[in-house]
Amino acid sequence: MKKLAIAVLALSFSARLALAAVDFDGGKFNLGDEIAKLELPVPAPALDKAAAQKEWTIMVFINAKNNLEQYGLKDMNEMEQVGSSDKVNIVVELARINGFDSSDGDWKTSRRYLVKKDNDVSKVTSPIVEELAKVDMGDYKHLADFANWAKAKYPAKKYMIIVWNHGAGWIKSVPGETKGISYDDETGNHITTPQLGLALKEMGGVDVYGSDACLMQMAEVVYEIKDYTQYIVGSEETEPGDGYTYDTFLGPIVAKGNMTAEEVAKVAVDAYSDHYQQLDQASTQSYIKSSAINGLLDLSNAFAYAITQAGEKDLAKEALAGAQSFAYPENKDFYHFTQLVLAKTASPEVKKTGEALNAYIKGSLVMHNRTNNSDGGWWGPELYDNAHGIAVYLPGTAAPAHYADLQWAKYSNWDEFIGWLAQ
Repeated sequence: MKKLAIAVLALSFSARLALAAVDFDGGKFNLGDEIAKLELPVPAPALDKAAAQKEWTIMVFINAKNNLEQYGLKDMNEMEQVGSSDKVNIVVELARINGFDSSDGDWKTSRRYLVKKDNDVSKVTSPIVEELAKVDMGDYKHLADFANWAKAKYPAKKYMIIVWNHGAGWIKSVPGETKGISYDDETGNHITTPQLGLALKEMGGVDVYGSDACLMQMAEVVYEIKDYTQYIVGSEETEPGDGYTYDTFLGPIVAKGNMTAEEVAKVAVDAYSDHYQQLDQASTQSYIKSSAINGLLDLSNAFAYAITQAGEKDLAKEALAGAQSFAYPENKDFYHFTQLVLAKTASPEVKKTGEALNAYIKGSLVMHNRTNNSDGGWWGPELYDNAHGIAVYLPGTAAPAHYADLQWAKYSNWDEFIGWLAQ
């Protein structure tokens, strides 16, 4: 088709030259000038897409349609203390709702921004690139739509997406209600754990995924999204309302410009932990390597099978009761549970498989883990010395039927292990 178009253009040019009696005398012929005289359209030069690409596009999906609205505006202003650069795009969708915060114009739509630097910490001044009427921020398809829009409009070599809102790991203690992330109080919807995987798939994946939300760094969640990102950043425990501190997180990324995906993931963990350390506020945050998640499944299968074959149910129940837990007590730190089993097992096979599992968690899966303790929790001291970066569901009772909907349950034997413990 390209060759045909060139031939047609040449024929058209020849014919119009004849009609216009172009003067070739004296060697003064200039093809560009003569084409201009003929008003013949000249194809525009092809854009160098590689040159148009920046190093990073950081996409932040802020669902402030709930009681976190004030923090959504605060985080936008933190981002504006840094702003996009010649190498880094910071792109946000921010949706608001009536009834929680009336500052900064009290608008109720969903706005998409390219974040620009400013010095006003109380007002969002970045240009509104697109404004949408009421949208469902609890619809995974809308999350995918935002990411695909941002990728098309602000192309980059590498991408990170952050989902900002309440999070609940894979389940909340409400029978029959699968939980996940991004709760929209206006529509009543949220993105379930399987839907989070679908959203990342539909957006073509990212280099780094971050949950600026509670309780999301657990096996059931990361297994669902492992094929669509290189690194996963999240918290085993609840996050304070302020969540990420976006100025200290984005500042180093923009300053360096060409960070690797792993460097960005580490900066996210450190900026978060440093902030809450300065406030003497308890927190957990880690990043894990997605390519290692399949290995976690294999080693946990071997460990769970060894326990069942050794008949060490009472020991496993004791370890379950003593393992580091979080706001939902059925969420247990994977490493600590295994460590407690290892401390008392009489089975060489349990010992071998448990040691292999914990060595893998520390050496291959969890690449960086930070925790902070506090004396000022609601129920006394909050201690996370036994939080090692990845949690798992261990309720001590039978798992609800919809646990089987998770990819982790389909491809691991963990649901069978939960059932065995519950007997």
